[in-house]
Amino acid sequence: MSTHKLRPESLMMSHGYKPELSQGAVKCPIFQTSTFVFQKAEDGKAFFEVAYGLREQGEQEELGLIYSRLNNPDLEILEDRLSLWDGAEDCAVFESGMSAITTTLLEFLSPGDVLLFSNPIYGGTDHFIKQTLTRFGIDVIGFYPWEQDRIGDVVKKSGKADRLRMIYVETPANPTNILIDIQACGRLAKELGTPGKPVLLAVDNTYMGPLWQHPLKQGADLVLYSATKYIGGHSDVIAGACLGSKQLMARVKGMRSFLGSMAGPWTGWLLLRSLETLKPRMETQARNAAQVAEFLRKHPKVEKVHYLGFLDTPEQQVIFDAQCLSAGAMLAFDIRGGEAEAFRFLNALKLVKLAVSLGSTESLAEHPATMTHVGVDPVEREKLGITGGLVRLSVGVEHPEDLIWDLGQALEAV
Repeated sequence: MSTHKLRPESLMMSHGYKPELSQGAVKCPIFQTSTFVFQKAEDGKAFFEVAYGLREQGEQEELGLIYSRLNNPDLEILEDRLSLWDGAEDCAVFESGMSAITTTLLEFLSPGDVLLFSNPIYGGTDHFIKQTLTRFGIDVIGFYPWEQDRIGDVVKKSGKADRLRMIYVETPANPTNILIDIQACGRLAKELGTPGKPVLLAVDNTYMGPLWQHPLKQGADLVLYSATKYIGGHSDVIAGACLGSKQLMARVKGMRSFLGSMAGPWTGWLLLRSLETLKPRMETQARNAAQVAEFLRKHPKVEKVHYLGFLDTPEQQVIFDAQCLSAGAMLAFDIRGGEAEAFRFLNALKLVKLAVSLGSTESLAEHPATMTHVGVDPVEREKLGITGGLVRLSVGVEHPEDLIWDLGQALEAV
């Protein structure tokens, strides 16, 4: 018998789904139901015991369906397929990227704990960490990319190292594309943790998607996504995901059940559809981004392009070579001048859409300082390079020459 191991892009069409259980339908149907019928009362008891963590699932036991807040076929098949890309043991899908992040942080952090996080991060995450977690008695410590070689000292000098419970990083950083060394953060987590009080490393991998970077293989305990972005990829669904070991994901799923932040069957079905084209979409976007970035780098009205193909320090290049499989399709660039010039450029775009979000089939441009990162402290924004002249660009699947034409004509308005 052949032992050929199928690759994720091939398994996206069928993994986890049995057509014979759905009248032979070649595609998984939408299981638009709130509850599921038990064959007998004993089954209901057994399913609930496992779902609520009262006992471990038996080795040969197949957990049945209960209620769509706890499990649903669309959700379970989606989670099985998403796990393949990152080589994760388990996955939990949520109704938004922020619900994936907030549910995970709330599960693993308690009053008195300390969270160490990288800067910059997505504006919504920044707000939740600084404005919400702190209301629950959780201390937070931010570090900057240029402090990577001494973040252990930053924590130790704070006097709070013994209370550190999680390191949270977003790499590449939104919107500057700065890289954080996942392996170094993993080593720090092990150094500061103990068997009884481990320090977890969680990585927001949204910018690279499940194709171009695999944090779990670099030492992360948890990987998070706004599945709205590359995983969904069509600007028609809001979703999030968290992946990791079965042990950690059991806790995440438990918190998800009681917060009610799970994804519904329609969201699950849309993401199943999108996973089938994830690889060709992302490969096209990366090819387009390389050409667009080269054009912008040579343009006289562009001061600098922040793109992983143009890393300008040996330290960043070392990190890239160790953990990234592509330069990706996200870039930002500084237009000479400031906010007024950036707005003239954005208002002149014809093909590229002026909208937030990223990773979709259409190219999107936005102004981080006044849009996605407007809630970040202004002094902090300047320190991190999120200036009035910075524009973020998510490159889509359009013809690259058309994208370059549009960017060129819009720059003429500056």
